[in-house]
Amino acid sequence: MCALSDEFMNLPTKERAVHEVPLHLFADAQFASPYAMSVFVALEEKRLPFALSTLDLDSGANHEASYAAKSLTQRVPTLVHGDFALSESSAITEYLDDVFPETPLYPQDRQLRARARQLQAWLRSDLLPIRQECSTEVVFYARRGAPLSSAAEAAAQKLYSAADALLAQNSANLFDEWCIADTDLALMLNRLILNGDPVSTRLVDYAAYQWKRPAVQRWLELNRPPL
Repeated sequence: MCALSDEFMNLPTKERAVHEVPLHLFADAQFASPYAMSVFVALEEKRLPFALSTLDLDSGANHEASYAAKSLTQRVPTLVHGDFALSESSAITEYLDDVFPETPLYPQDRQLRARARQLQAWLRSDLLPIRQECSTEVVFYARRGAPLSSAAEAAAQKLYSAADALLAQNSANLFDEWCIADTDLALMLNRLILNGDPVSTRLVDYAAYQWKRPAVQRWLELNRPPL
């Protein structure tokens, strides 16, 4: 989807050969998966050309043999790079950073990079009540849910505490420079912000700033079918 950059044209021949292997991202038909969004944003931030295909998860298209042959977990997103296919979003973004290091997605400092990966893993494995009660339809379809249950409220407070601890005073990003974990955290916060739940001004401003990134805006501008 991206044009070839000047940086690409200046790469050594061997590295250009790697870049010339086609990239193909598979996402959900509603473009509502936070994990597909994370990979999409990563590809856009790196200015990598890629094809984009969608699957109707409601009809079980992700379990069809043709897709299962590509996706080990039979989920979205899956990224196909030549004859190599990889699923699970954080594994994909780490792979992209290894193969296409010119524009990093993660902090260069080892401890900060580990912290960013920790945050990604946590957002994907914890906070289930938020994900259940504030689906991404709140974010991408402006479809508000009911007031939070006590379990979701407890999870939200845990989220706010972690975000406040990670964000330095007056910092627009988690670790000085933007990283892909900023997009993931902003998405989780926006589940609550756009649902009308009380979120501190500091975190609202942080999420709004992250939402303005051109790569994020390109995801938001994708044509979504009605629910």
